[in-house]
Amino acid sequence: MVLRDPAAAATAGLVDDLKAFVKQALAPYKYPRWIAIVAELPKTATGKIQRFKLRGS
Repeated sequence: MVLRDPAAAATAGLVDDLKAFVKQALAPYKYPRWIAIVAELPKTATGKIQRFKLRGS
């Protein structure tokens, strides 16, 4: 996940709030078990997200 506001702090409370929000919207078995907050997503020259790099990390 990339934060929209770069000055915002990526705290454990933020991750817990995100998990709780998603649990309410989705079935309990569908919510993400881990959330990684990064500065930016790896992209190709055309601007597409390089998913294989995300899976490897």
